[in-house]
Amino acid sequence: MTGDKPSHNIDKRNGDSGSAGRLEIDTPVVADGPELYRITRDSAVLDVNSSYTYLLWCRDFAQTSAVARTDGAVVGFVTGYIRPDAPDTLVVWQIAVDASQRGGGVAGRLLDHLVDRVLPRGVRYLETTITADNAASINLFTALARKRSTGLERSELFTADLFPDAHLGEDLYRIGPFEPVPAAAGA
Repeated sequence: MTGDKPSHNIDKRNGDSGSAGRLEIDTPVVADGPELYRITRDSAVLDVNSSYTYLLWCRDFAQTSAVARTDGAVVGFVTGYIRPDAPDTLVVWQIAVDASQRGGGVAGRLLDHLVDRVLPRGVRYLETTITADNAASINLFTALARKRSTGLERSELFTADLFPDAHLGEDLYRIGPFEPVPAAAGA
């Protein structure tokens, strides 16, 4: 039954040895939802959505999200969706890496994997929002733009006064355009 088990596609950028602890990047399945919730909660910096949200995300937005696994355990994730009013734009909702894996490039690999996966769908841009105090995320997305040799624009999106709770403003980061995937030969 589709969606019950991860496909365990190995991220080829991680070498080709079959050793334990190898990072695999995959499409999430519903059973991954609790781990996404746990990683978010344990980050102590991300906004934690309800556990129900992560289950729905793994079901309804699996094709625009990714999980990183080591020895079958989820150690990181990126959740995203295609903007309904801009089908050429992937919005990254959250990206998080388990404390045991931070500093090892997992977040960058997750983003690369996801961008590569959505390019054939006509995606040319990535958008995300970041608070001004989140240097790690700013560096991550700046590095993605630099690696992909494309533009990055930052603008104010949601000011702090729009939030009904004590939340910092969120700046919009728009990266792109990404190079389109070439049409298949003979198509």
